Amino acid sequence: MSEAASEIAVLRAALAEAEARASAAEEELTQIRAVISASEEMIRHLRLQIAKLRREQYGHSAERHARLIEQLEMQLEDLETDIADDRAKAEATAPKTAIAAFERRRPTRKPFPEHLPRERVVIEAPIACSCCGSDRIVKMGEDVTETLEVIPRQWKVVQTVREKFTCRNCERISQPPAPFHPTPRGWAGPNLLAMILFEKFGQHQPLNRQAERYAKEGVEISLSTLADQVGACAVALQPIHDLIRAHVLGAERLHADDTTVPLLAKGGTTTARLWTYLRDDRPFAGGAPPAALYFFSTDRRKEHPSRHLAGWTGILQADAYGGYNDLYHPNHKPEPVRSALCWSHARRKFFELADIKAKARKGKKSGAEISPVALEAVKRINAIFDVERQINGLGAKARYDARQGLVRPLIESLHDWLLAERARMSKHNPVAKAINYMFEEDGRWEAFTRFLDDGRICLTNNAAERALRGVALGRKAWLFAGSPRGGDRAAFMYSLIISAKMNDVDPQAWLADVLARLPDMPLSRLPELLPWNWKAQLLAQAA
Repeated sequence: MSEAASEIAVLRAALAEAEARASAAEEELTQIRAVISASEEMIRHLRLQIAKLRREQYGHSAERHARLIEQLEMQLEDLETDIADDRAKAEATAPKTAIAAFERRRPTRKPFPEHLPRERVVIEAPIACSCCGSDRIVKMGEDVTETLEVIPRQWKVVQTVREKFTCRNCERISQPPAPFHPTPRGWAGPNLLAMILFEKFGQHQPLNRQAERYAKEGVEISLSTLADQVGACAVALQPIHDLIRAHVLGAERLHADDTTVPLLAKGGTTTARLWTYLRDDRPFAGGAPPAALYFFSTDRRKEHPSRHLAGWTGILQADAYGGYNDLYHPNHKPEPVRSALCWSHARRKFFELADIKAKARKGKKSGAEISPVALEAVKRINAIFDVERQINGLGAKARYDARQGLVRPLIESLHDWLLAERARMSKHNPVAKAINYMFEEDGRWEAFTRFLDDGRICLTNNAAERALRGVALGRKAWLFAGSPRGGDRAAFMYSLIISAKMNDVDPQAWLADVLARLPDMPLSRLPELLPWNWKAQLLAQAA
């Protein structure tokens, strides 16, 4: 019996040793997998960053391939998550002894904002020494670990009590007046109204989705009730919109652009348009605050820009869309609008013919399909862009002087080279068509080069395209505009929200304060509620 027990003990020891070796091998394998995963993901990470930088260098971030940049960002997010997952698994199974292995440098976390409140949680201190048991212990310092936390949204009902009093002498009843509400028959506070507006028009969350989320939080608000408040808020905010409109149309130079918006129609949707007119004097160090004005139309007929800019004169930076031509006509009253065309649009036509990666994605042989003339045109235009980046933000006079000395020779050389190359091509050549875009009509080249003689004019119309980027993202969420009035209301709210964002103002906080103060605000003080004035007051109070 003793021999059997001894053999069992030996077998158990061997089994334990084998299990230990297997466990060690598994831990080592986990470490190796983590190293390989981190290395591979780092390589992919760098490749994606390189691809992104290349596309930004050659203008893709401002082209129709902006969606690809978003895809790269999503892939980078997934890669970072995968690396963190592998690291956590490796740390959970790692042996206590240190193992020298490849370790990816972790990103440095920024400190938490100073304005956030701090809740101090002190761990109970020992009352005796953990070594000898003595109670003669003295505090010599402390280590603080900060953890970012969030408080879930809280709902509350504010009860405004108006007490009634009666006079014992005359028996007259007196009572304080009822407070003003931001909207008629107001049942919602300004913060709730601002949240509804910003989530619908700023975060592109339709009202039905908001109602579903509120119901899950224990507050049931019908869709019709929310819609009623949105319409009432639009009426209440009309004076602020009028001030922003006057400010935008008071500019001597505007950016203009439009984008498609699906409009609900019988049996499907039709293609409507959302127009933007942008005032932004920051590129030439102008003192006027930036702002944006939006309009909605059911089509793209040329009378819409003429109606939007009726009575306005100045410099209009836009693409070569023919709908603006009535504004440039010599008979336009009170005087013709001067056109300044966008070099990004001109460059884009050459870039599409010189995009090697796009040709490869389409299965074409890149060497045979790339146009050397288009590639050279992109290089020459890029040289102009390089100079413009260096003088962005300088005063109009400094920009004018720099353009005369650095940009004008490049423009004149490009002009002669384009005409010489076009003369050797067939009119059906795609490159010739790209060249003709800049010379197609009388005065078009003059409109492209007008920026040389005016330091206020920008080289591109990218500012207007950026102002419409949120609309393009919103189309995926709200799918279509329900009616022309709904489109007008969306344009109305975009004017407020985008103008606030352009001035680095939190749109939701600004809307909440405006809705709270607007009922008691006299007309003479309404300009105080404009985003840039509101921000200045906020900074003054903080100081």
